[in-house]
Formats: sequence, C-alpha cells, structure tokens
Amino acid sequence: MDRLEKLCIEKGMRMTDQRKVIARVLSVADDHPDVEEIHRRASEIDSNISIATVYRTMRLFEESGVVERHDFQDGRARYEEASDDHHDHLIDLRSGEVIEFVNEEIEALQKRIAEQHGYKLVDHRLELYGVPLDKK
Repeated sequence: MDRLEKLCIEKGMRMTDQRKVIARVLSVADDHPDVEEIHRRASEIDSNISIATVYRTMRLFEESGVVERHDFQDGRARYEEASDDHHDHLIDLRSGEVIEFVNEEIEALQKRIAEQHGYKLVDHRLELYGVPLDKK
C-alpha cells in the first residue's frame, strides 16, 4: 500500500480499485501531472479507468487534503501529493518543467514581512516563473 492510499484510508475514504490505481500513480510521480497525464498513466495499469473517474477522484483527493492542486499559468491544473515538507516552485515557461526548492532566506523574509505588518505567517505558496538564461 502506498503513502497516498494509506492517507486516504486514514481520512475515512472508501478506496475502490480505480482510486487505488490513481493514488499509486500520484505516489510514484516525480513531477506535477495534470488530469490527462494521470489518466494516461493510470490507464496503463487499468484500461477501464475513464477520464471522468480521474477528474472525480482528483476533486475528492483535493477536497480531502491528500493532494495539492497548482495552477502554473499553463491553463491546466497540476497535482502533487500533499506533504508536511514545505517547498516552493520554479516553473520553466518554455518547457513547463516544475522545479521544487527550499530557500531559508526566502522563508525568513516572508516571516519578517508578515510580522512587520502585524501578522504571524501560518502558510504561504510561492511560485516563480522563468525562462532559461541564454548561454553565450
């Protein structure tokens, strides 16, 4: 049983065979797939999984807090397994590649900014968009 499936069960979700396949696809993903890509990967395991099932399952997973949905300005929702390990994203606008990173200076700066405005920072999401530097 993979991490995501265990988390779904802990949250009281009924895990059908198709949900198990979709959970497995997300647990082994090292990228941020959209619904179409999740469907493609899940169909390689179970050809009976419909795109509608993937859409419904992703909505359920998102509402349950087991996956995070991202909109990286490419017109499609992309997903990753929810995690307690915070990270931010750098998105390559040419290739669509998503690079996860952690930067303690940025984390400290965000906390200081919130405090300067009289707030305690409880959560944030940072997405940077760029293109590769031209190498000469």
